[in-house]
Amino acid sequence: MSVIALVLFALTIAAPTVCAQSSNSNVTPDWCKQLPRPQYKNLERLPSPDPWFEVYRLAPGVFAIYEPRQFEEAISFLILGEKRAILFDTGMGIGDIKRVVTSLTTLPIVVLNSHTHNDHVGDNWEFDDIYGMDTDFTRTNAKGSSIDAQAELVSGSVCGQLPTGFDAQSYSTRPFHITKWIHDSETIDLGGRALEIISTPGHTPDAICLLDRKNGLLFTGDTFYDAPIWLYRPETNLDAYVRSVERIAALAPQLKLLLPSHNVPVANPSRLPKLLVAIKKVRAGALQPVAAGEGKVTFSVNGFVFLMAAPK
Repeated sequence: MSVIALVLFALTIAAPTVCAQSSNSNVTPDWCKQLPRPQYKNLERLPSPDPWFEVYRLAPGVFAIYEPRQFEEAISFLILGEKRAILFDTGMGIGDIKRVVTSLTTLPIVVLNSHTHNDHVGDNWEFDDIYGMDTDFTRTNAKGSSIDAQAELVSGSVCGQLPTGFDAQSYSTRPFHITKWIHDSETIDLGGRALEIISTPGHTPDAICLLDRKNGLLFTGDTFYDAPIWLYRPETNLDAYVRSVERIAALAPQLKLLLPSHNVPVANPSRLPKLLVAIKKVRAGALQPVAAGEGKVTFSVNGFVFLMAAPK
């Protein structure tokens, strides 16, 4: 979740319909002026057949597919094995992520979502093979939604032009069909690369991280990213989130790289133990919240920011 999400959150609640200026305004949002993020200078950028996305090679057989022109700055990951590939999230559904993926590999693609919020499942519908966590939350979100999708296009949420031919007024998260239900600790064999499912509920009931143990990679979804972490929605469970952070923080000594799903696709594994200390301080009541509007508060500690529902 982008740092400017704190600013745009109130706007999203107040303006549920799409403003036509989202795609055509000459006014540049303040958050957009801060792009590109400097960390991307150190990454290998590849051509993208769809200009909505930027593509980066992060490690052998691992690609980040980044959406820098919408304030979520969602990042999906293509992970290649010898026999098939995992697409970890499919983004907003504003651009055509399948076009990008098929330009990078001819391997059969399995879609797996870090969780089923709309900014991670937008192009699920384009794929035939989709794995999903066996939860009621997943089943509900697989039916699609227009309300959450429309909230992503309020005025100030898009940097520059939306893709040619994109119909903002009818934008929605389309329904998708889950072909296989998965569970905690399952392993997906891609051929020469094994990926372990780590259930990390908290942000959502179906949140997962994906562990490439052999290569020391942990794909963290929305359980960790270096920006304000959203923990305010009705489906959020703060106690479960702390337990999930405990679990992945214990993996830090085995890891070489974290791959988060927003803003910047790489981070140091040393961030995870620090994240655990920070969230435990919040849960212990050791910090004073700061009002963020619309019944939300933020807690800031040791370089981490958590956006939560205001205490009642």
